[in-house]
Amino acid sequence: MHKSTIAIGMCGISPRIRRLACVMSALLAMSVSGTVRADESWLKFPGGEGPGKGKHIVLVGGDEEYRSEESLPQLAKILSRHHGFDCTVLFAIDPQTGEINPDVNNNIPGTEALKSADLMIIATRFRNLPDEQMQHIVEYLESGRPVMGLRTATHAFNIPAGTKFSQYSWNSSDKAYEQGFGRQVLGETWISHHGNHGSQSTRGILVKDQAKHPVLTGIKDGEIWGPTDVYGVRLPLPGDSKPLVLGQVVQGMKPTDPPVEGAQNQPMMPIVWTKSYTSSSGKTARVFTTTMGSSTDLENGPLRRLLVNAVYWSVGLEDKITDHLKTDLVGDYQPSPFNFGGYVKGRKPEFYGK
Repeated sequence: MHKSTIAIGMCGISPRIRRLACVMSALLAMSVSGTVRADESWLKFPGGEGPGKGKHIVLVGGDEEYRSEESLPQLAKILSRHHGFDCTVLFAIDPQTGEINPDVNNNIPGTEALKSADLMIIATRFRNLPDEQMQHIVEYLESGRPVMGLRTATHAFNIPAGTKFSQYSWNSSDKAYEQGFGRQVLGETWISHHGNHGSQSTRGILVKDQAKHPVLTGIKDGEIWGPTDVYGVRLPLPGDSKPLVLGQVVQGMKPTDPPVEGAQNQPMMPIVWTKSYTSSSGKTARVFTTTMGSSTDLENGPLRRLLVNAVYWSVGLEDKITDHLKTDLVGDYQPSPFNFGGYVKGRKPEFYGK
């Protein structure tokens, strides 16, 4: 039955039947779209059958350049449709219009969804969120639950010194929490563009003694590629950080381009690593970080496989990782090129639920 047929003959029937018809219509709309919009400011993608059934992932976006407003809904669709995870996607929202606007750096509604999250995936850049939104992120970090950081999450927050959550800022000078969330949780803060931005792309070279790590299942050396450049990091990475993939700086913007010769690749910078994070509560979390993850990077199948594998590993489902986990794109995915001011204006979150 099409949902429009439910409305036929609504006049003249009892209020009880009318209410039942409305519920049926809503349920049918959910089954057709696969998306539940909990609020105009965020999206929910309900999971189904699969290893992820019953687990909730919250994906937190908000960056001015790499189009996390496009990549995170697609990743959520892959995780919910193919693997059964319940996914909630949060966006940078202009409070005046309700539209997605990555240039608004102080508003990501819906962070309270982290209360029920089994995993936070974060891809923000230089955010200065109000205390009530930041509080939910901090409580999540204190809980010992896992974190996945993508691309600009190394410099996720830019919070003025002397304010309540300033220690999480990318440039924090707090002696007990230097360089904030990026360095302390993910393993690095903002350092540099190691590859030439916009003219040198990135090829993923597997760390030889880590090739059998569950996160790398089904991925061959050199298969990962993305048009974003390699970020600089300081070596060695801190604590128990374990590099899994190194970023080979490529001469041009095609996956077939040869590597750059000389110092840029001697040594190559880690672009994927795992580590642990122990919060002030004493609870320890699994952490996965990659400095790749733009919307255009997501067109690369092996990178999608890396992210799906990383989700499984993060939530303790590494025994369910196989080399044939489904990572196909869901729907029509036409990502915008990375660029400041390059977001598509006038869109509300519901657009990315299609």
